[in-house]
Amino acid sequence: MTAGTHPSAGLLAVIDMQRVFAEPDSPWATPRFDAAAAGVRRLLPVFGERATFTRFVAPDKPAGIWRAYYEQWPFALRPPHSRLWELTDEFAARAPHVMDATTFGKWTPELAERVGAGGRLLLAGVSTDCCVLSTALAAADAGTEVWVVADACAGVDDDTHAAALRVMGLYGPHIRVVTVDDVLTEAGRTMIP
Repeated sequence: MTAGTHPSAGLLAVIDMQRVFAEPDSPWATPRFDAAAAGVRRLLPVFGERATFTRFVAPDKPAGIWRAYYEQWPFALRPPHSRLWELTDEFAARAPHVMDATTFGKWTPELAERVGAGGRLLLAGVSTDCCVLSTALAAADAGTEVWVVADACAGVDDDTHAAALRVMGLYGPHIRVVTVDDVLTEAGRTMIP
């Protein structure tokens, strides 16, 4: 059995590794984006085709409270093909599946189908304290086992990253906060023929 094909490994969702969060001059720059990217790089070989990259994109016409949100962040009201919404070059070239959403949380019917009933969802990416958190809680509520890979995530700052991990850790056994090494160790155990 080859890496990335064992069903017990689960599905890796790499949340929003996009230019808008990576580029230092962006209003939404995530300071430890590069550290999260290093963790994602280590995880990708284990998951292969069982990785889905998500992109946060603006809606055509914001509705409800999203109108106020985009009044606060007018630079972000751009179409999905805009440069700021692109995955970074490194991940655009390595993303086997890409899924767009106009919401913080990425637990959509498409992602739920990719995980499958009784599957495990592993989360990495940015930001821990917004889109990763929103995705984890929705998936857990749907009955999915969620692993948040702490050192493959980054928050708006170190304090909110740590706080979000603490909050998600309270949702055990639904949500488990793990490290890249934990995932690689588990994958090594479950992928032995």
